[in-house]
Formats: sequence, C-alpha cells, structure tokens
Amino acid sequence: MDTNKIKKGLGRGLSSLIGETKAEININKVSISDLVSNKFQPRKTFDEESLQDLTNSIKERGIIQPIIVRKSNNSSKYEIIAGERRWLAAQKAGLHEIPVVITNVDDLKSLEFAIVENVQRNDLNAIEEARGYQRLIEEFSYDQEKVARFIGKSRSHIANFLRLLSLPAGVLKLIEKKKLTPGHAKILVGLDNAEFVANKIVEKNLSVRQAENFVKIFKIKKQSFKNTRDANLKELESSIMEKIGLNVLIKNKRNNTGSLVFEYKDLDQLNKIIVIIKSNY
Repeated sequence: MDTNKIKKGLGRGLSSLIGETKAEININKVSISDLVSNKFQPRKTFDEESLQDLTNSIKERGIIQPIIVRKSNNSSKYEIIAGERRWLAAQKAGLHEIPVVITNVDDLKSLEFAIVENVQRNDLNAIEEARGYQRLIEEFSYDQEKVARFIGKSRSHIANFLRLLSLPAGVLKLIEKKKLTPGHAKILVGLDNAEFVANKIVEKNLSVRQAENFVKIFKIKKQSFKNTRDANLKELESSIMEKIGLNVLIKNKRNNTGSLVFEYKDLDQLNKIIVIIKSNY
C-alpha cells in the first residue's frame, strides 16, 4: 500500500478512501435483507437511544448517505464495510431497500474502512478502538507507527490504547460501558490489583487526578515491598525469567517456606510452563 496514502489517513474522510478503490459510480438500491454485518466491524455496542434517534430521522428523511458494501464471499449477499448503524436503523424504520455503493476491496481495506468511519465519528469505545488497531497489527502486519500514520493519531495514542488490552476482563468491561475513561484506565495498567482499584474509582466517582493519587498508594506499597526483598531471591528470579521468558516471583518466609509463582498471560504461556515442568521432572 502506498505510504503517502496512509500518511493522509483519517483526515481525508471516507469519500477519499472510496476513491482509491474500484467503486461503482452509481448508487445502487438493494434489499435490506441482502446485507450482512462486516466481519471486521470493530464496533460491538450500539447506543439504543442514539440508534432510535437515527431511526426517527430515517423515517422522516430516508437514508441520505449510502452504505458502503462489497460482495460477500461464497454468498449472493453484500457485506457492509461502512454504515452498519444506518443499516440497523433502517431495519427498525421498516425500510425494504437501502442505497449502497458497491466496492471491490480486500479484507485489509474493509478493516481500514470500518476503523476510519468509527474513529472519525467517535463511535468506538476505547477497547473497541484498541482491538481494531490490534487486528491491523496482528492480522495485516502493521506496526504501531504505520497504524498511527493511517489513523492520523500519534504513536503514543496508539501505544496507550493497545496497553489497555493488558488489563483484566472486569476492567475492560467498565471501559466498554464507559464507566471508566481511557484516562482512568491508563493509570491502572501494570497494577496487580487493577480490578479492585477500578471498582473503587467507579464507586467513589474519582476524577483522573484523584485516581492517580489513589493509585500512588498501592505503587508506593509495592515499591517498598520490592526494596526490602532479599537480593539473592531477586537474582534467582531474574535468572529463571531469562531462561523461560516469563515473569517469576519467589516468596520466601523466615522459616524458608514459601511459594514460586509463574505469571502467564494466555494459554500458550501456560502450556509452555507445563511442558517445561513435564520435560524436566
């Protein structure tokens, strides 16, 4: 893909992106039942009140901006690339046909369309946006710099959003429900008790600044614990971590009993630990 096109990215809008594809000039009308959701749609939640407002508008004025679609693989139907919210509202409004622009694009361009439309309109919550960036990286070999250029955001913005995905599932749900802002969530990254702190932030309705001060309490306690730990234990932990590539924590009591903790972030890492243990003991 031409990097000059990527650099302009979000700022040019969807109409310019359509111009880069083999889009048919004429607007077509197709049966509303012949459309299917975009498998790359990053947006998973739609605000019901907002959707009802759009439904009422469509009943009054119809659909002003056509939906962008492509032929669905192994099907006579069309897959929505941009405009799924309009499609849902059109169904609620009782429309039988809907105006579309048919494009000939690949999976990468389909994902780009979906992300651009939603980011432009601020329709995505922070987790949906982060997962959209993650798909560009994992499935289409983008790096953070390339995502930043395409979307028209800073690299630090992309990195901060991707880091949110390391938070526990309970915290992610609070962000998705917009009970926590990305600003709140950013300061929870790396905390062992992130979910507990997140719930306290919501319960006490703390501002980002107040939440930062609240989190400092836990970080100070954690740092204090680290500073008093035996240097030999820390050296042993580092040695094990270098060999297996996973975080390790050794807890040793005064009577020399304790525990050895291996941290894993997914099933692949858990399987790695199991294989190491089975192959050596």
